Amino acid sequence: MSVYFHEEDLPGDVFAPGAPLAVDTETMGLITPRDRLCLVQISDGLGDEHLVRFNPGSSYAAPNLRAALADPARLKLYHFGRFDIAAIRHYMGIVAAPVYCTKIASRLVRTYTDRHGLKELVRELLGQDISKQQQSSDWGGPELSEAQREYAASDVRYLHRLREELDRRLAREGRTALAQACFDFLPHRAELDLAGWPEADIFAHV
Repeated sequence: MSVYFHEEDLPGDVFAPGAPLAVDTETMGLITPRDRLCLVQISDGLGDEHLVRFNPGSSYAAPNLRAALADPARLKLYHFGRFDIAAIRHYMGIVAAPVYCTKIASRLVRTYTDRHGLKELVRELLGQDISKQQQSSDWGGPELSEAQREYAASDVRYLHRLREELDRRLAREGRTALAQACFDFLPHRAELDLAGWPEADIFAHV
């Protein structure tokens, strides 16, 4: 297992053909149009994680990364994909779909808890512990520390295995089709966020 660090793009086709891709992002904050995209983490689940850093003023051209993210034949795995899809859409101009979101799946099957963070999911479903110490660190600095790189890599390292367990639970509870409908809508939810409806429930009566 290795963590590879790249500047501005992937070096080429580094993923297994057709394999689902676990994807995460790091930004300067939580307001997408204001807080620039700094890092995209991506893995095909076979043991390596790739980190692509974007510098201030980047054009986000990244043809190899774009091709992988926009490939309609590759499923993209996220944890809270709503945010990552919006960031990629805003800065790279592509829709990184089709989508599977482990947080949505968790909310549909782990109704016995209100703890749906990645750390809690990995601990309960996979029996492993991950650190979230670097979550609020400065991702736009000139250098990323080893701790930051490891944190970023861990955000995609477990998503393939989580999907397997969550799929079993969704099937057990008869909620697979409902989950898929939510996943299919997620890119549209991200578009609503970008268009100015981040908090409003447009389906509400009031």
